[in-house]
Amino acid sequence: MRIIPIYASAGITGFESPAAEYSQLGLSLDELLVVHPSATFIGLAKGDSMQGVGIFYGDLLIVDRQETARHGDVIVANFNGEFVCKILDKTHRMLLSSNEQHQPQPIHDYDNFTIEGVVIRSIRCHRQSPLLADI
Repeated sequence: MRIIPIYASAGITGFESPAAEYSQLGLSLDELLVVHPSATFIGLAKGDSMQGVGIFYGDLLIVDRQETARHGDVIVANFNGEFVCKILDKTHRMLLSSNEQHQPQPIHDYDNFTIEGVVIRSIRCHRQSPLLADI
C-alpha cells in the first residue's frame, strides 16, 4: 500500500488534485495497526457509551491481549458474561464510560470480571464493508 500525504483543511479552495505531487511510502496496515499479531483480535463497537473518546457504533476495535491494562486504558472486558468496552479505573475498581449518559460500573469481588485486552486502535468505516454486512 502507498501513502499519499493529504492535509485536509476546512477551507479547501481550487481544484488541484491532492495527489498531483506526492511521495509514495511503502506501508503495511498490519505493521501500522497491530503490535502483537498473535495476541490481537478485532471487535465491533456497539452502543454510544464511548463516544467521548472517539469510539462510535460500528467502529472496529483493535484489541491487544498481550498489553497490560493500565489505569485509564480503554479495554475490552468480560463483565458478568457480557463483553464491554470501557475505560479502566484501577484506583477505584470501576469501568467508566466516556458518555455522561452512562453511569460508572463498580467492579465488585463477586462480579465475574476478566480483561480480554487493551484497545490500541479504533477504525471508522465511512462506508460499510461487505465483510461486515452480516455482523
